[in-house]
Amino acid sequence: MLSNHLQNGMETAKLMWSRLPNSENGEVDELGRLNKGDGSSVESLDYEVIENYAYREEQAQRGKLYVGYYVGVKWFFALLVGIGTGLAAVFINLSVENFAGWKFSLTFYIIQRSYIAGFLVYVLINLALVFSSAYIVTQFAPAAAGSGIPEIKGYLNGVDIHGILLFRTLIGKIFGSIGSVGGGLALGKEGPLVHTGACIASLLGQGGSTKYHLSSRWLQVFKTDRDRRDLVTCGCAAGVAAAFRAPVGGVLFALEEVTSWWRSQLMWRVFFTSAIVAVVVRTAMGWCKSGNCGHFGSGGFIIWDVSDGQEDYSFEELLPMAFIGIIGGLLGALFNQLTLYITHWRRTHLHKKGNQVKVIEVCLLSVITSVISFGLPLFKKCSPCPEPDPNSGIECPRPPGMYGNYVNFYCGKDKEYNDLATIFFNTQDDAIRNLFSAKTMHEYSAQSLLTFLVMFYTLAVVTFGTAVPAGQFVPGIMIGSTYGRLVGMFVVSFYKKLNIEEGTYALLGAASFLGGSMRMTVSLCVIMVEITNNLKLLPLIMLVLLISKAVGDAFNEGLYEEQARLRGIPLLESRPKYQMRNMTAKEACGNQKVVFLPRIVNVADLVSILRSNSHNGFPVIDHTRSGETLVIGLAIRSHLLVLLQSKVDFQHSPLPCDLQGGSLPVRHNFGEFVKPASSKGLSIDDIHVSPDDVEMYIDLAPFVNQSPYIVPEDMSLTKVYNLFRQLGLRHIFVVPRASRVIGMLTRKDLLIEETEDSTAVELQSTSVRVRQHDRSTGTRNADAGHPLLDGLLV
Repeated sequence: MLSNHLQNGMETAKLMWSRLPNSENGEVDELGRLNKGDGSSVESLDYEVIENYAYREEQAQRGKLYVGYYVGVKWFFALLVGIGTGLAAVFINLSVENFAGWKFSLTFYIIQRSYIAGFLVYVLINLALVFSSAYIVTQFAPAAAGSGIPEIKGYLNGVDIHGILLFRTLIGKIFGSIGSVGGGLALGKEGPLVHTGACIASLLGQGGSTKYHLSSRWLQVFKTDRDRRDLVTCGCAAGVAAAFRAPVGGVLFALEEVTSWWRSQLMWRVFFTSAIVAVVVRTAMGWCKSGNCGHFGSGGFIIWDVSDGQEDYSFEELLPMAFIGIIGGLLGALFNQLTLYITHWRRTHLHKKGNQVKVIEVCLLSVITSVISFGLPLFKKCSPCPEPDPNSGIECPRPPGMYGNYVNFYCGKDKEYNDLATIFFNTQDDAIRNLFSAKTMHEYSAQSLLTFLVMFYTLAVVTFGTAVPAGQFVPGIMIGSTYGRLVGMFVVSFYKKLNIEEGTYALLGAASFLGGSMRMTVSLCVIMVEITNNLKLLPLIMLVLLISKAVGDAFNEGLYEEQARLRGIPLLESRPKYQMRNMTAKEACGNQKVVFLPRIVNVADLVSILRSNSHNGFPVIDHTRSGETLVIGLAIRSHLLVLLQSKVDFQHSPLPCDLQGGSLPVRHNFGEFVKPASSKGLSIDDIHVSPDDVEMYIDLAPFVNQSPYIVPEDMSLTKVYNLFRQLGLRHIFVVPRASRVIGMLTRKDLLIEETEDSTAVELQSTSVRVRQHDRSTGTRNADAGHPLLDGLLV
């Protein structure tokens, strides 16, 4: 019977392995995107609403009831994002904890009889979990590899990367994280949870998944990229709130790290979503306390309570704490640089050879990690247990298969423990809890901490960038808390004060490494305070974060920025480059030739233009009766493809339609022009025109964005950059220096007050007058108007 099951398992494994392709056509990165070398794998998004004729007609037909319904749907979706992300986090945490619990329980049970058999079981269980994760990613969801935070940051920055928010990416992220984290690799599940929350939000924003028939029409309310991106921002905050049980930290993480455009209305919804996540996770923890969660122990939902730790600190302790910040900045910058080099080599040499090589690489790293975590504690001598303290609630040694400090691993006596196994032979959450723990003075030797630091740092560098979902929050906390505890041991022996806790320095070390690697300050500070439940340490955490970020910035950029650049994601940072100060908008345009479209365009000409270039925006021009050329707006490529596909706007005559008279029938609603969030949308290859169609014409005036943003040619490129990024633009027109001004608006003109009649509004307009030169007196008349000056937006 056993041989039959073994044979069936081998045949299943061979079948799965044979399905993995040996090679791939073209260079495919871990997102599953084909790199063509011309940047065509990504596309920009427009945060501003495209105000064409269809949009304005649709807005004019909406009343206050619909506006209230629209706002209500936004809040309802925020509620669903919070519930969905919280439930996904509960599922991932319970799965990881149960797999880890079964693994350690079985291993501890077997090593009572044979360490070799226990070692083999431990390696095989880890290998099976990691293989399942790599197989899911390579075969089912390539975009689920990595943490996903650089890709989500790029999406919220205005870059549409196909595949990162699909339903299969969500499934691959959830189950891949369970396999990779449960398999004991040197990575975490917190970054993937951010990506998971973003995927849930995106699927809600587009009404579900049409490919897997999980869509609903009544959910398809959001028709602009702005609404969808705002919802994805809520998902990112929900992911952090679920990962660390830090709702306020999640809001600040979304504000500081991932999103590029922020509004006060969005702040409220993000805060509401994070609060819902906190309620869901707290409810799940209360349910698990009754014993309904299997092997779920004190780990899982991260909270490393150090409220019983160090009460106060002295002035002379600030110097070693500042030293921790310097170490964090140096090691964090080194980590970023090493991962950048290794990931680049992996992409250019290793991953080109196909998916089988990716799986082999991850499985090999799994075996190496298992050998190190199981084998190194065998060479460490056990230490006698300290005197029992009934007030601490800590048992030495801990019972086999249970969570806690003081692991009895390969020890000859019952009252002994292996300090290296207490860190290595544990889940990362519990290992961090052990490093943070107070009232455990002299639990670890300096030799053990240094050994773990070197090995785990190396494993984290090598594992990052493999074909599995991987976060760097928890590995960073592991690394930082190790050298932080080392510094704490030195401070305790140097100052000889009983009120100094090594766990406090471990916490500061964790904050310093994350600050030196990810370069976050405010959000990370709040997250560390929330997960440790100790507000007294806030000034110290701020100190080490500021120092570590300053030191790290002296060498390179943050981890997510470096990885985004490596993946070819064109991020617009918050600050323009210094050399832009000496450049103008015209110089930035270079010698590019702008492709114009006439207002009345022939179908054959339009198809030819769309096939001959890859531009996504086309200025539309018209001619006045006097022969003057006017730019009437901007036509988007996706909108033109919709017009060509529907054919309802084709006309035989090359005459313009009358937009002012209201005689133009509305044949489209604004939702038809919205690009699907989960697909690439229409392509020119999808358009089929008949010989009769090519003789027809289209009047583009109703479908162009009639109010594109325009800058003069001599504007500083720094100002153009700030305008482009802060408004979330996709295109901006560069025009010759304006020859005339047609008016001026001030703050007072923008203050609109509603009158008693709800349909009427009162504009508090300022009269704009220009001083005209009086020939007789040589002065200017302030009351004389000028026909060319009506208003200027200031």
